[in-house]
Amino acid sequence: MKVLKYTLVCLLAVLFIVPVKAQNAPKSFADLAEKLMPSVVNISTTQTVRTSTNAFPFQFPPGSPFEDMFKEFQRPTERKASSLGSGFIINKNGTVVTNNHVIANAEDIIVRVEDKEFKAEVVGSDPFADIAVLKIKSNETFLPVKFGDSDKARVGDWVVAIGNPFGLGGTVTSGIISARNRDINLTRYDDFIQTDASINQGNSGGPLFNLDGDVVGINTAIIAPGQQGSIGIGFAIPANAASTVIDQLIKFGETRRGWLGVRIQEVTKEIAEVEKLKKPVGALVASVGEKSPADKAGIKAGDIILEFDGKKIDTMRKLPKVVASTAVGKSVQLKIWRNKKEITKRLTLGRLESSAEFKEKKASTPKKSKEFTIDTLKITVRDLNLTDKQNRKLNNNLKGSVILEIGNRSPLARQLSVNDIIIEVQKKPVISSATLDNMIKDIVAKKNQTLLLTIINSSNQRRYLGVKIR
Repeated sequence: MKVLKYTLVCLLAVLFIVPVKAQNAPKSFADLAEKLMPSVVNISTTQTVRTSTNAFPFQFPPGSPFEDMFKEFQRPTERKASSLGSGFIINKNGTVVTNNHVIANAEDIIVRVEDKEFKAEVVGSDPFADIAVLKIKSNETFLPVKFGDSDKARVGDWVVAIGNPFGLGGTVTSGIISARNRDINLTRYDDFIQTDASINQGNSGGPLFNLDGDVVGINTAIIAPGQQGSIGIGFAIPANAASTVIDQLIKFGETRRGWLGVRIQEVTKEIAEVEKLKKPVGALVASVGEKSPADKAGIKAGDIILEFDGKKIDTMRKLPKVVASTAVGKSVQLKIWRNKKEITKRLTLGRLESSAEFKEKKASTPKKSKEFTIDTLKITVRDLNLTDKQNRKLNNNLKGSVILEIGNRSPLARQLSVNDIIIEVQKKPVISSATLDNMIKDIVAKKNQTLLLTIINSSNQRRYLGVKIR
């Protein structure tokens, strides 16, 4: 009887065991690929790269006194550089999503949809999230794909990447999601999906699909030691994070991110111990921007932000992502650890792009300056910018025009070189390239025959140059 009871108990236990059904590998990705490939595009861009070439068949060693002496014999050259990437259509009107680095500084953008090529223009781009939105210049109707919920994507899920690796055209690879929430210090808001689906050069900007055919990520980066290609470690921007940026770029042509106005640092074990926190969580406020939302709400240096708008801040890196994804102008509540106890603060979120800090950083970002052609001198110039000064260790107050091109019949040929800077004409300062253009025109109108230029050469040496223009 005891044996019978034991047997019945075992049978009942077996009946109530819920089997774990593993997701089987698909027999084929052919149907999925056939459906999705018309929505994935190849993107090619061109830009002009200006350099100078040596007229001699030899090179002087770095630091040689002859190196600067013979710079005047260098010849300006220019060439068209091209790059390849991928993208995908999200609207039947030809709206395309890709990476910002695929189209950055592009002069021409060509989008190839299956066997057709179209010109495209930039709707908006965001270098901080590495996302760009393009619009195909065509009245044709295109086949779009839709975004899925990337928050539901799990480690181990099957994914499919379609793109343009090594310029080979539409290529399909498959794999699984290897990890979530990867921070590789590539962008300000790193939160990558890691996958072992083969991603190589040219896949940038392409889509990462789930088995339902929904986009769960934008392929953006790989780890490839020695540039040897995919080793099974690729990264994609999650669709949910990307969608917010894309919507803003389409609507406004720019991003509108929330802004708190604090500088933060990691809460270490030692800091947590001193502050009597159970574990090292949150973001430690190192400083508070003057007149920022945080300043107006009474947040102080030394506070530890534990929660923002109902979202727990487990790590320092999570706070910028949460703040940036929150609507500008929203009233939010913060939970803060101060003086070994928790308090709450409420504030109205500002806009990052309107903050002085953002404008200062944006100003230091190199821009494509307007080019001026000085017909009398047969040269092309642009304004000296902050990046030039920083790279060449020049005085921040210096103004002038950087030489981009010198024509063969220019009076400056063999006397100046590309990247030399004109800072004075007739000992009068050159404030900008437009100023330089007007100064030269004025001198010509007065029928003067000689110019006195003050220049800074590529070795940062200041010198004067007399030039006959008649």
